[in-house]
Amino acid sequence: MPETPQPTWRRWLRPLLAGVLVVILNVVAYLLIPVDLAQRLGAFGYLGAFAVAAVANATVVVPVPYFGVLAVLGAALNPWGVVLAAAAGSALGESVAFFVGRSGKSAAAETRFYRWVQGQLRTRWRAGLVLFLLSAPPNPAFDVAGLLAGALGVPLWLFLLAVFLGRIIRMALVVFGVPLFTS
Repeated sequence: MPETPQPTWRRWLRPLLAGVLVVILNVVAYLLIPVDLAQRLGAFGYLGAFAVAAVANATVVVPVPYFGVLAVLGAALNPWGVVLAAAAGSALGESVAFFVGRSGKSAAAETRFYRWVQGQLRTRWRAGLVLFLLSAPPNPAFDVAGLLAGALGVPLWLFLLAVFLGRIIRMALVVFGVPLFTS
């Protein structure tokens, strides 16, 4: 018996629910941050922002809520310093997916999105642009792009540069945007 195709809305339901869950986890993590955490993390300064972002982004596929910590650090330190340190740590952390892809052990399902990203990453200038655009907004789909970038032989320098630039935007939204919603 042939399998009937799913309606379009059903294909997007699972990723949408995952995205909503990530947002909820980040808000809860922000609300549960102890008041004195900024002082404790402030002792580590920008290295703390770098380390938190690197560890959180080193997990492949499983999102770790860390935006609240960065928002607290951004309020305690120079926010642009936190943005740049967290963007650098995030790019370094994302290189885990890149190297998993480079080793040929892809954990991504072959979906239409997977095939689209794969096609874009075959050309160097498009690879940089797609990696930048996918790394700027908070989305779990970036892990697929990181895995594919490694598997398809995108140069490491291009991967790190594109992700770093995209993550500057993401971290600026986190550091400057989250405090607006807390009062």
